[in-house]
Amino acid sequence: MASAIDPLSTTRGNKASRDPMSGQLTVADYIVRRLAREGITDCFGVPGDFAFKLNDAIARSEMIRWIGCSNELDAAYAADGYARVRGCSLLCTTYAVGELSALNGVMGAKAERSCVFHLVGMPTMRKQRIGQIVHHTLGDGVFQNFANISAQAACVSAVITPDNCVHEMERLIATARAESQPAYILVAADYAVAPVNGSVAVPYPKPASGPDLAKAVAAIADGIQAARSVAVLPAYTVSRFKLQHSLQALIEALGCPFAAMAMDKGVLCETHPQFVGIYSGAASSRAVLEAVENADVVIDAGGVSFNEINTSVYSSRINSGKLVTIAVDHVRIGDRIYNPTRMGDVFDGLAATVKKHFGYTAPRREVPAKPAGKAVDPITAVNMYPRFRDFLKPMDRIVLESGSMTSGIIPLPLPKGAEVQLQPLWGSIGWATGAALGVALADPARRTVLFTGEGSHQLTAGDIGTMGRNGLKPVIFVLNNGGYMVERALEENPDWIYNDLAPWNYHMLPVALGCRGWFTAKVATLGELDVALARAGTGESASYIEIVAGRMDLPAGLKMAHQHLDALYGNG
Repeated sequence: MASAIDPLSTTRGNKASRDPMSGQLTVADYIVRRLAREGITDCFGVPGDFAFKLNDAIARSEMIRWIGCSNELDAAYAADGYARVRGCSLLCTTYAVGELSALNGVMGAKAERSCVFHLVGMPTMRKQRIGQIVHHTLGDGVFQNFANISAQAACVSAVITPDNCVHEMERLIATARAESQPAYILVAADYAVAPVNGSVAVPYPKPASGPDLAKAVAAIADGIQAARSVAVLPAYTVSRFKLQHSLQALIEALGCPFAAMAMDKGVLCETHPQFVGIYSGAASSRAVLEAVENADVVIDAGGVSFNEINTSVYSSRINSGKLVTIAVDHVRIGDRIYNPTRMGDVFDGLAATVKKHFGYTAPRREVPAKPAGKAVDPITAVNMYPRFRDFLKPMDRIVLESGSMTSGIIPLPLPKGAEVQLQPLWGSIGWATGAALGVALADPARRTVLFTGEGSHQLTAGDIGTMGRNGLKPVIFVLNNGGYMVERALEENPDWIYNDLAPWNYHMLPVALGCRGWFTAKVATLGELDVALARAGTGESASYIEIVAGRMDLPAGLKMAHQHLDALYGNG
């Protein structure tokens, strides 16, 4: 007779916990096995007594490895980064204090569409039913008063019981995958070790396009046929749903230019002959402005975010009447909505339908000048970022903090296959260091390069120790400019005391945090930077380079923001 756990019986070994009477998997082991089938091989988290039974199931699993982090926020950031590469990830925290500490990171994953399964252990149902006063509560005998808070950071949530476990896990996974957003999974400690009841798992159907798909494709195709020029703006969601090849096939079928906004940098390969450059409103090059803002039709592929960072302080001038938005689950043309339509189906339908080919090839890219400056010169933005340009390699995974470094890196051309991860919409300080941990673990075969400022880095520097403990080999650049440079740039008076920081010796952190064999350096001149870049470029070890730079040496993008504060914050 088949049991409820048959679909998950392919786990190697026999370490999973089973109820001695029934022989069935426990709830905790079922959840871990089921999530492992989604391609997750690592779990980020911090242990806690109410989550011990979940922690135990992960620790004894031969399919998912426990990655302990310094704190829950770091773990959430790492889970976000991992999900961006693998498609989904697992985060495990304890009730209340743990889950709420992780909440900012999980909310960022929701905002920027990363599928994080947030697994939380709570007090036993025995204690809940009698209203017993226990730690990690408000002392009021109410136990699920945090569930609504954490659920706000997810697109789907459930309190798991032995009876609903099989059914609810399918619902949670299907919904989170369809939306590419977090799922919140709450399990009581005594239920975690109870045997799973219920029938064999029945997978939820994948979301599908409806009858409007054909109408949407026809309407877009008609607009393209009537247009003299078309441009495409790929959104970050294309990479979250792993639809890069489908969109590239459409762009090649159209023969039109495509550009990328800051949040979407690297979604499609920047060495493609139809890539015209970075579109950022008034800060764009002339070629990009002509290709995008002068196009008869602009296809927003995935739902780009016209926020102040992407548009260089709202300076975008794309006529709304020209805009065709192919969102994750609908199409918008003017005031007409077509739904449900899945983004990938629209891409494929258009690629097979369009007859017009615009024959566009981007203007020949000028060979960039070699980085300037003498070896004894201090490091400046003008001379530093061209050196980073030459340091990057094909297939790099680049992680950018939402600070001054992002403003300097975004305009740089990417080598073939290089990808960029950043968080400009949610913009949580310290995200990039944690995300780099997740990115490096998700794909250790490719080089992970982190660019961050010291202000952000101070929040999550503990992740460096986690990287070292797990044998990762990232290249990390920490810009030390004496405080929060991006904050100084975003106000009229940069000298407020709250923009100052404790003066850490950043290059000494890897040793202090237990990293062995790392190359570390502190550089203040261009000659020292060149030597450090050459050593880091060998890939012989992980590298951590502290770069000392000017307190107000702003890259061009931040200078523009500083000059338009009224437009940025609506003070004018």
